[in-house]
Amino acid sequence: MALELTNGFGKVYLTIEYNPASEWVYNNWVGYQTYTGIVAGADACLAPLREHACPYLLNDNRQVLGPWDHAVEWIVTDWAPRAIAQGLTHFAHVVSPESLAAISAEAMHIGIGGKLQMKMFGDIDEAADWLRQARQTVGSGS
Repeated sequence: MALELTNGFGKVYLTIEYNPASEWVYNNWVGYQTYTGIVAGADACLAPLREHACPYLLNDNRQVLGPWDHAVEWIVTDWAPRAIAQGLTHFAHVVSPESLAAISAEAMHIGIGGKLQMKMFGDIDEAADWLRQARQTVGSGS
């Protein structure tokens, strides 16, 4: 069952859903993102990751409008260490390359660095394939 978070205007800005077939958590962010909304949403996605002992996150920013630089430092210094501590190992981040959100995503990617496997994608199917390959590699003991 998907969890929908709404902003102060009653608009859904994030849908979080565990996909049992793929064994990952899927976050779909929509619209302009406030610092408060990002903190609430990122924290909310930790619950299904923990509940399903899930090491894979598919974070979809294709519908995000504008930059979210205001939250990058918090994600890197607060959220990411907690996510890693509870078992997150692979973070596929999908952005529209021509968007301002892509600049924020690149800053986050640099900040998280080698702390977990994180890769940025412009295509959702490529991101999903990367997570599937990671899952198969872990599952085969390679």
